[in-house]
Amino acid sequence: MKVIRRTALVAAAAAVTLTLAACSSSTGAATSAPSTAASEAAATPAAGGTIVDIASTSEGFGTLVAAVKAAGLVDTLNGPGPFTVFAPTDAAFAALPAGLLDALLKPENKELLAKILTYHVVSGKILAADVTDGDVATVEGQSIKISTMDGVTVNGAKVVTVDVVTDNGVIHAIDAVILPPDVDAAALLAK
Repeated sequence: MKVIRRTALVAAAAAVTLTLAACSSSTGAATSAPSTAASEAAATPAAGGTIVDIASTSEGFGTLVAAVKAAGLVDTLNGPGPFTVFAPTDAAFAALPAGLLDALLKPENKELLAKILTYHVVSGKILAADVTDGDVATVEGQSIKISTMDGVTVNGAKVVTVDVVTDNGVIHAIDAVILPPDVDAAALLAK
């Protein structure tokens, strides 16, 4: 994966009072060709619009769009970017433990929801052809693990649709919601 550095995203995120930091990825990642599944999926050209615009008008991202709105991230993801979003599908959100999504959507959990959502975002526009194995820094600040063995995965979540190109980046749909290592879902449900 290309080395990702702090970008103007930090300034945009500050404008929406979120603390977002993009760190550089590990430099030892080996280049690998995209998986068969990823290379067989046709690139989906967007009709034009930002990540939020395209997700809002695409089937399967209704829950993600509602979460982005609840977290106050619309302005950030409508910003200039570019961003790569590993976007959980509606089915991915439905697979969360019972009650977790409802808890995350509560106003008192807005910062935690933003943390989880920005863990799905990488600075830069990374198309399927550019994917390599390795750890990549997220906008949230921690790294995700990209693997191309047996199909492209992000922290074990499978990429199910690639290269939904937007005016400010690209969306890759994934089949699970990935949580930062320091987020305790069980503790949130126990509240």
